[in-house]
Amino acid sequence: MDKALRIFQNEDRQYSFARSGSGGVTKINNRRYLGNKYKLLPFIKEVVDSECKDIEVFADIFSGTGAVASAFTDKKLITNDILYSNYICHVAWFGNEEYSREKIGEIIKEYNNERIDEENYMTVNFAGTYFSRENCSKIGYIRQDIEERYLNATINGRERAILITALLYGMDKIANTCGHYDAYRKNAELEKELKLALPVPEKELNPDNICYNMDANKLVKMIRADLVYIDPPYNSRQYCDSYHLLENVAQWKKPKVIGVAKKMDRSSLKSDYCTNKAKEAFTDLIAHIRAKYILFSYNNMGEKGDGRSNARMSDRDILEILEKKGRVKIFSQSYKPFSAGKSDIEENEERLFLCICDKNEDEKEKKGDLIKSPVNYTGGKYKLLPQLLPLFPDTNDVVVDLFCGGCDVGINTPCRKIIFNDHNDRLIELLKMLKNADPAGIIKRLFKIIDDYGLSRSDLNGYAHYGCNSSEGLASFNKDRYLRMRRDFNAADIKNRDYDLLFYLLIVYGFNNQIRFNSAGAFNLPVGKRDFNRKLQKKLTDFIKHLRNIDCEFFNQDFRLLDPVLLKEASFVYADPPYLITLATYNERNGWTENDERDLLELLDKVHGYGVKFALSNVLTSGKRENRILKDWIERRHFKVVRLDMNYGNSNYHKNDRSKKEEEILVRNY
Repeated sequence: MDKALRIFQNEDRQYSFARSGSGGVTKINNRRYLGNKYKLLPFIKEVVDSECKDIEVFADIFSGTGAVASAFTDKKLITNDILYSNYICHVAWFGNEEYSREKIGEIIKEYNNERIDEENYMTVNFAGTYFSRENCSKIGYIRQDIEERYLNATINGRERAILITALLYGMDKIANTCGHYDAYRKNAELEKELKLALPVPEKELNPDNICYNMDANKLVKMIRADLVYIDPPYNSRQYCDSYHLLENVAQWKKPKVIGVAKKMDRSSLKSDYCTNKAKEAFTDLIAHIRAKYILFSYNNMGEKGDGRSNARMSDRDILEILEKKGRVKIFSQSYKPFSAGKSDIEENEERLFLCICDKNEDEKEKKGDLIKSPVNYTGGKYKLLPQLLPLFPDTNDVVVDLFCGGCDVGINTPCRKIIFNDHNDRLIELLKMLKNADPAGIIKRLFKIIDDYGLSRSDLNGYAHYGCNSSEGLASFNKDRYLRMRRDFNAADIKNRDYDLLFYLLIVYGFNNQIRFNSAGAFNLPVGKRDFNRKLQKKLTDFIKHLRNIDCEFFNQDFRLLDPVLLKEASFVYADPPYLITLATYNERNGWTENDERDLLELLDKVHGYGVKFALSNVLTSGKRENRILKDWIERRHFKVVRLDMNYGNSNYHKNDRSKKEEEILVRNY
């Protein structure tokens, strides 16, 4: 049998835990789920093995139970589902954090042997519906106990996921339903007893597997894979409606439930693929996928089922969209679908649309309408924005960019209002000036200063006019003129009308367009290779126009002194501080110390305590150096971590790639 389909080994089936009051062991497919493709795995595997070459990274972006991903565990897996109840099971089945099977086994035996009789969230809301009161009491007790063990650090994140998975699978086995939670059977006998079985993940998993819990259309903008498998909802049946109770228990936020079916608010979990927006959503999804192959699974229900079961997209729609991405092949196999009211639908087939993507399509970078700062600030995140922005909260009112630098992140973050803060007073004054400037007027004044100092204008004259070429740059011509401008700036009164413009031109004509001041406060970068060319002119113009059209304020404060009210009233705080263990101009002369690092983490703890979402950019390792302060804080607080790189690759931080010089991460409290 193919290793990828051999989900559990015999030794796991024989595991000694299967005795002494346990519920045995469970497999990934031991759960009822609409559209589950477990029985179709041989078909899917056959198509992939015969048609797709050199597959190392397999992305399953509507993973559901994870059944399809389970057939490709010999690859690096990227799994995703918008339902947290599915995501947490993916972490259990495919995650890479070490865990103790013996510890989990003992905890599950303890749960199974408990006799619980208490009032809790589950008994108050669900007793006598999907479960008996006794089982509700036990479910509520177990779920709360899992969370307390995790918060007390007696179990880690993977162990928590495995225990929650055991609970969800155990609930599903005895639930008073027809396989989903749209309704429960009235007057049914609720005699089945809750017993948890031990989930036993495969032992040989890729250490770089990643599990996501987000909108798939956002996810594809931040990942790359060799093959992306797509199995979205086919019809109007929202999965969050069918599995609201499991989602409720998995999240464990204890929300108010309403109606006969006892459903919580699910508005944030609704899928466009279940509505008349399906074609629009699918078009956007395919356009942003970066992969060699796209494998799209879709059932040809057409108008064969009842209204809610009919497919939302036609074959013509699917082919039209996929063929814009590459060459398409179609494979089919007979399959019995789920359809309310019609259980025997003839000539029904599950189809696989395989798109072999155009090679040049994968090379296109899709940055949309992102605004690039005219200031090349050290550590700027413009190239990482396609990764960062999808990881930010979906909706923001007031955003605080705590270390704004050139404003690349803040200016591109959708929100009602943005607070820009940076300790560099000259930078903040420049940004304030640009906020209130007329683009054409600023460009005209800059040209006047350039002409006054006799600096190059390659946009008018080209490189040859100055005795230079594009590879060597313009430094030989501009050096003396640049040094004179630098001396004038360092001697100038800060109230001088052109002070901010001189500062900007020093950046433009300086080495790598960066900013650096010496211990005496003097700008000290040497001359660079470029000048105020047409590209920079457009960049400055676009930046000013965008800055003028948004509601923003600028602050020049040490992060420790920023008004706490600004942080408390924010909906999101982004922090991109100097990196403690890297070498950069901002870290010269102890520009950022261990005390600064600890103070920032303490501030973020306060932000978390305010109930405000935050994200922190940083690095865990750089060469042979490790930021133990940061790593200890992350492990202690259990915040979410995603590792980022300049090649738009992602993985989680538990697995270090020692071949990389730096390991850049984003830490989130949401």
